[in-house]
Amino acid sequence: MNFIISSLITLSGNILFPLVTLLIYRAGTSFPGWSLYEVLLIQSVFTMSSGLSSLIFGGVLWTTMSHIREGSFEVILLKPLNPLFFIVATTFSTDSIGLFLGGVALFIFSVIQAGAIPLLFWLQFIGLFIAGAAVLAGLSLMMAAMSFKWVGNSRISELADSVLNIGKYPLPIFPKAVQTAATMIIPVGMVGFLPASALLGRVQARDFIAVLPCILFLAAGVWVYRHMIRLYEGVGG
Repeated sequence: MNFIISSLITLSGNILFPLVTLLIYRAGTSFPGWSLYEVLLIQSVFTMSSGLSSLIFGGVLWTTMSHIREGSFEVILLKPLNPLFFIVATTFSTDSIGLFLGGVALFIFSVIQAGAIPLLFWLQFIGLFIAGAAVLAGLSLMMAAMSFKWVGNSRISELADSVLNIGKYPLPIFPKAVQTAATMIIPVGMVGFLPASALLGRVQARDFIAVLPCILFLAAGVWVYRHMIRLYEGVGG
């Protein structure tokens, strides 16, 4: 029952954006150049990517923070394996299954409305989707790494969510500076917008350059986490 309720709460909290989008289009307004189902496709990809990332990396932040506060992270360091691998392997968050499946359901619904999609577009989508998942993984690791020195950072995930929300909408509706930052600096556009655009045949060759920052973002997350472990000074950071 705890699993079912937790899954439903997680899904309900993330389904608000598609409902808001539906209300916007029902009211007669829209995002310029994007139909209702195209925007829902972006948000479904974002939800799937968030759900997948939460399944694998969602527990890293809270587990790391908890171990540091309780003084039990030393026990992890004594184990004969990589500490990061151990935490990722033991914090699989089943509560996010509902979020992932909800995103899949919305994705299927949106894709059906989009009509026939060529195989090339599907291959591009898979590659960009993996890159988006790498961004979320890197972000989770960076937030967790901060716990080694700044223990009272439990609200940092809310700040990250505010930045990630940009990926739920078509990037062209934002100023050019935001579009550049969302693809080349903190590539949140890869979490939802660019993979969905690939399915719709709206990506250009230069858009695939954004894959490189995604890989670097994940690599940076792993490096920062491992580096902060070396700076760990014991209970309370």
